[in-house]
Amino acid sequence: MQHLGTKLLETQRLILRPFTMADAPSMYANWASEPEVTRYLTWPTHTGVDVSEKVLADWLNHYTEPDYYQWAIVPKEIGEPVGGISVVQRNDQVESVHIGYCIGTRWWHKGITGEALGELLRFFFEEVGVNRVDSRHDPRNPHSGMVMAHCGMALEGTMRQADRNNQGLCDYTMYGILKNEYFERLGSLPL
Repeated sequence: MQHLGTKLLETQRLILRPFTMADAPSMYANWASEPEVTRYLTWPTHTGVDVSEKVLADWLNHYTEPDYYQWAIVPKEIGEPVGGISVVQRNDQVESVHIGYCIGTRWWHKGITGEALGELLRFFFEEVGVNRVDSRHDPRNPHSGMVMAHCGMALEGTMRQADRNNQGLCDYTMYGILKNEYFERLGSLPL
């Protein structure tokens, strides 16, 4: 496993890039101010652009760290962030990363989150060299799990009342994919 930091990544429709302070208005307007977006998340809905600025200032302080991963999801046709995707936990001992993501409601059900997650799977397995990528969601938010399954992640189970989000004490459903499963899905062998 070789940490590479938040590199610029590109897919057919998306640019995944580090955030900048100039992204605060887009962050606030496009997703962080939406209660429907933050409903099942662990951070509160932003009440003003100043909150988004404070969050971004903290993130920007970490971009020099090679094991820090926090991307803006930028559709090429829009040219501004509509969400974010990041490593919210990592375990170097078992070579794993845990991914979290969210996007604004105007971009739900368009395949954007799946495209971003798919690119992170490629990046972490093919470039960083992790052995495992996982993610979880509140079972009351099944579309998030559908994104994970669509990207080839396997349902691993539901932990009952093992988490807390903006709805209070909650269950979480875990999905994961291993390096060998990722490369089997591609029909190729890891380097």
